[in-house]
Amino acid sequence: MFIDIHVHTRRHKGFPRLADQQTYASPQELVAAYDRIGIERGVILPGASPECCTQPQSNEEVLEIAANHPGRFIPFCNIDPRALSNSPYAPLERMLCYYRDLGCKGIGEVTANLRIIDPLVQNLFRGAEIAGIPLTFHLSPYVGYSYGLVDEAGLPGLEESLKRFPKLKFFGHSQAFWAEMGARPTLSERMNYPKGPVQEGRVPQLMRQYPNLYGDLSAHSGANSLIRDRDYAVRFLTEFQDRLFFGTDICQPTMPTLRTLADFLLDLRQQGDLAEEVFQKIARDNAIRVLGL
Repeated sequence: MFIDIHVHTRRHKGFPRLADQQTYASPQELVAAYDRIGIERGVILPGASPECCTQPQSNEEVLEIAANHPGRFIPFCNIDPRALSNSPYAPLERMLCYYRDLGCKGIGEVTANLRIIDPLVQNLFRGAEIAGIPLTFHLSPYVGYSYGLVDEAGLPGLEESLKRFPKLKFFGHSQAFWAEMGARPTLSERMNYPKGPVQEGRVPQLMRQYPNLYGDLSAHSGANSLIRDRDYAVRFLTEFQDRLFFGTDICQPTMPTLRTLADFLLDLRQQGDLAEEVFQKIARDNAIRVLGL
């Protein structure tokens, strides 16, 4: 059974997303999809920033969903970096400690379209480090492009953040993040899904240098970063076996990429390319250990 490090669901589906006119899966639909795939439970990431959701989702709703489906969902909280006073001195750590004490195991997905080194974002990182909970971030290539924290190619802002907050566990995610699996990705690759063999890039280099950087393998961005080069994927998964998480990033249970990563990992195990211990860590054990489940 897998544990999903990254999923979205809402009790009330609400206004459809402008990009594809789809609504989020209900908790009941998500549980049914999980049963088909073989997922034991999933981390619910509430939407907090206006750039990526038609209506912000409350942390209380996520806590209620988890309470109403015992054993199936793990709640994260989410706070926009501009919350409370739109100030880099806002006491965001007080909110984060409050939701941590209610049972939230982390924060995210952080999607505000601000530079990762913006003082507001850095203040959120400071609060998360004080609260002692990990943070899932979505990376974007530039300000004004959809949603997500913004960093340049080569991830200099992420590296600076890893240095400043060494006790904060950063869960990296999205196209702009996983494109950096390979060397010197173009802007088009940072916005999409690079193809072809991997020449080692900044993600593995940063993971090697900074033990507080983790990999959220959800969505087509995470799966594609592995599938594009099977041989390199085996080396990457093996080297960083203690800091990688299976995930889906399901928004709707009909998503065509729903099984992509699960099938790839299962095939690696079946063919003997990935050791059973490594598979189990990525599939579920790392989530149990890091989130204290």
